[in-house]
Amino acid sequence: MVGRSCSDCGDYLASSCFSSNQWRKGPGVSRCKGCVSGGSGGYGGYGGYGGGGGGYEGVHLSYQCHECFRNFNSQNELNMHMQVHRPRNVSCPICGETRFRSGANAVQHVESGYCSGCRGASNARDQIYRFASSQMSMNHYLTDPPMLTNGTGYGGGQTPAYPYCCPECSKSFRQLSQLLQHQDSKHNNTRMLTY
Repeated sequence: MVGRSCSDCGDYLASSCFSSNQWRKGPGVSRCKGCVSGGSGGYGGYGGYGGGGGGYEGVHLSYQCHECFRNFNSQNELNMHMQVHRPRNVSCPICGETRFRSGANAVQHVESGYCSGCRGASNARDQIYRFASSQMSMNHYLTDPPMLTNGTGYGGGQTPAYPYCCPECSKSFRQLSQLLQHQDSKHNNTRMLTY
């Protein structure tokens, strides 16, 4: 657990016992919430490592971002937050715009219908499915991979209602961006689709 000593009361406390403003000030300068509010320090026994109790009385686990030092209540919240620190170096496969943090964000841009190279959400969805169907590496992510093709890899039929699925947990998705986000957050696969 991440912690430090309060500069006023001297107690060693969990990071959750400091406001984010005080935490950013750094070790040796930051004061716990109890001392800032004019209390007796030690933050009322929450998160302390000592003080005679000999244990973690009332410890509240906190998950901290190592980039900006924000605290979160769960590992999932921290994982979602960490996406804001990714570089914007992914390009749209259609219009070539480089401003996305992940492949899922680039595909979301196309699926929204606002990509200059593929106007209209319905048209975009069909185009993405055609593209995915033509990639052999995508076959295990498709609910109904085409068995016969017309030379393009795409069977020429209609786009299924839920054309994508996760091979690890069998969950189905309506949009490719949803599958990409799922793969990234649940299975730590950020390079599922290369284009």
